Amino acid sequence: MNVIIIGAGVIGSAIAYYLSLRGIEATVIECCKPACAASGKSGGFLARDWCIGQPQDNLAQLSFDLHSDLSETLNTDYGYRRIDTYGMTLSDRHPDSNGNRINIYPNWLDNEGAVQQILGDPATTAQLDPEMFTFALLDAACAMGAQIKNGTVTSIERDPIRERVTGVTVGGMFQPADAVVVAMGPWSLHATNWISLPRVYGLKGYSITLSPTSPVTAAALFLDYEDHNGERHGPELITRANGEVYLCGFSSNDRLPQSPDRVSVDYSACDDLHNLAKRISTVFADSTIVRRQACYRPICKDAMPLIGEIQGTQGAYVATGHNCWGILNAPGTGLALSELLSDGKTHSIDLTPFSPRRLSALC
Repeated sequence: MNVIIIGAGVIGSAIAYYLSLRGIEATVIECCKPACAASGKSGGFLARDWCIGQPQDNLAQLSFDLHSDLSETLNTDYGYRRIDTYGMTLSDRHPDSNGNRINIYPNWLDNEGAVQQILGDPATTAQLDPEMFTFALLDAACAMGAQIKNGTVTSIERDPIRERVTGVTVGGMFQPADAVVVAMGPWSLHATNWISLPRVYGLKGYSITLSPTSPVTAAALFLDYEDHNGERHGPELITRANGEVYLCGFSSNDRLPQSPDRVSVDYSACDDLHNLAKRISTVFADSTIVRRQACYRPICKDAMPLIGEIQGTQGAYVATGHNCWGILNAPGTGLALSELLSDGKTHSIDLTPFSPRRLSALC
């Protein structure tokens, strides 16, 4: 069996990895470079129990446990570690409310803001470097026989009589395949021109990585930030094993560009994040911005992932729309799709809640 995966983000890479474990030939096609979009620019935060009550709860728990296994089986250090996670409030309009409510928290949270609660501990929350993790999955897949090819897929080809996938066209050349998986993040929108697929949207967000002047202990911080205009934002700050600190939190309604390499960065939004970091901790007062970034996370109409076979075309599959949980849910998605492709059904998890069929009326 030969499977073509369109997109070398964390989802496509995880699918290639788990297919390769089963001895299935996987070819990953990427128009830019692996992890060039959200997979390389996200925070890399993992939570086991933050989706309770949602359809993706089982997927999140499965994936969190798989992350633990992968940290031992992948022969790469990508900064995986278990962490404590805290909730903080910070208000420009009511600065008198910025007082700590709990007594146990990292001592570097020493400036403005109120540490309100513990949101997670090492049993339930973790973090990793998402770009390094994506490359670790790809490297392991390639070591087992998978291939990565650079190019832009312009169509998915089908047998018009059997209504079955026959391959894809890349750079004007036909490449045969027994199955094709669309894993292009928000750019899966392009696939609606080739095949019947619910629309996926992209929400743009900005982030920075900082090099602090002093070491900070392992932790993740989720803020409820009220600005001077009364608007609320949800910045996230995550310390990384390499000593850098990741911070995101401001978004925009910019339209999705044609390809990931055309994503623009608003430097003023990144500077605002830097200023916010300084208000959180005095450690960041003289910190240096290492990277200014922007990416689009993929979101479906109901904010749930699209995972499974595409209706009406045998051999066509999709895996996208993971919203803010793409890094977390990549292993479970990859494992489940490898089962579906090889055995015709899944064993590790029920993918029915994520079937593209559920959104067919919304296409």
